Amino acid sequence: MPSQLIDRQTNGVFIISATPFTETGAVDDASTDRLVDFYLEHGVTGMTILGIMGEANKLTAEEATGFAARVLKRVGGRIPVVVGVSAAGLDNLASLAHFAMDAGAAGVMVAPSPGPAVEDRVRGYFHQVCAALGPDVPVCLQDFPQTTGVPISAATILTLTRDCPQIVMLKHEDCPGLAKISAVRAGSGTADTPRLSILCGNGGLYLPQELARGADGAMTGFAFPEMLVEVVRAHQAGDPDRAEDVFDAYLPILRYEQQPGYGLAVRKAVLHHRGAIACPRTRAPGPKLSPTDEAELLRLIARTEKKVKEL
Repeated sequence: MPSQLIDRQTNGVFIISATPFTETGAVDDASTDRLVDFYLEHGVTGMTILGIMGEANKLTAEEATGFAARVLKRVGGRIPVVVGVSAAGLDNLASLAHFAMDAGAAGVMVAPSPGPAVEDRVRGYFHQVCAALGPDVPVCLQDFPQTTGVPISAATILTLTRDCPQIVMLKHEDCPGLAKISAVRAGSGTADTPRLSILCGNGGLYLPQELARGADGAMTGFAFPEMLVEVVRAHQAGDPDRAEDVFDAYLPILRYEQQPGYGLAVRKAVLHHRGAIACPRTRAPGPKLSPTDEAELLRLIARTEKKVKEL
């Protein structure tokens, strides 16, 4: 295991990694190594793998464990790595989680199981998850109702982190969700509720405001990780204006990446353009850029790079 697991104070930028594929759709080991190096070179605090952006639902069990093992070996303990282990069955979830922890992961990320959006059902599910994982596996609770279809209230999040000591981090992706960040931050770190680390997703689209509301950083996959790193660094240094200036320079391409059902193809195309992966392919069924899309994206990249130089 790494020397430092994720905990209730964890902060910074945990970049969510893509899963690179070859032209034939196989997991690309060489690009996996290049992508890890790319993220490290751009100063990320940690990594998260096998999430939605990582197309984890399109991988076989063997591919998922192989990819996790390769990433963890390449990282070599230099930064913490969180592994997404959400699965339909608790046995499969626990098996992948324990494999990842034994291979050096710093914690696991779990989303609620699909089903009726009933608060006591969500609480019951996470109690079962924590019991299956055991007390030594730190858990990041993924709150992404736009994808899972399961909203979780701030009150339930606070109850879970009280009742389940393993739940030390919230991956916040609810939208609109700024009020929820305020509620979770105000309700944790109190006499009866331990502090909860909050890292935010949604591509970083609301990152300056989320940090101002009390978030500890970002856990998302924007293809310019240096922006996320600098925004969080400036905010932590007490310079929110600098943080917003940097953020604003990247906003057009950030917004372009956030197109529902299409953004992953854009993100992979940017990573390919930047030399981080050899092929921008998403695994079928998945979106693909047209020549018009690619020309549009290249223009956005050029304009972004020009703005950043001026900044």
